[in-house]
Amino acid sequence: MPRSFTVSSDLAIHADALWQHAVTPLDINAEFRPLLSMSFPDGVDDITAGWQPGCHRFRSWIKLGAVLPVDYDDIALAEVEPGSHFCEVSSLASQSVWEHRREIKTLPGGARLTDSVSFSSRLPRLEPVYALVFRWVFQWRHRNLRRMYGNRFATAAKGAS
Repeated sequence: MPRSFTVSSDLAIHADALWQHAVTPLDINAEFRPLLSMSFPDGVDDITAGWQPGCHRFRSWIKLGAVLPVDYDDIALAEVEPGSHFCEVSSLASQSVWEHRREIKTLPGGARLTDSVSFSSRLPRLEPVYALVFRWVFQWRHRNLRRMYGNRFATAAKGAS
């Protein structure tokens, strides 16, 4: 049975700029630092560029501390709406199904970034452990996003005084 979770952040950054961040390998890795990193092929500066529904884009190695490979992601995009969302439906070495939907919505004074993840483990007995680890990693990513771009509400409150 698939596991799923959602993590959202309201950020003090314009939605268009946030979209550019969300699809740029350098910025994606900034969200993971210093915990993890993902590899990307040379020349890829937008993970959605040239996408075709369901076609394998590339294999990305997930590394602990940017050094030790701990998993890989055979990235395939099922859906892309530039400026709005993308949906990756892939498989990982550890997961038979990995679905990651990243959505951006314009808000007054910023944007909301929502990551929704659903997965099925190749080792079902480990799904509870994976659920904890994956949720924690995405919470880490969102903590880093708030550090990089600020919390929309905190920025609005500062401007109100």
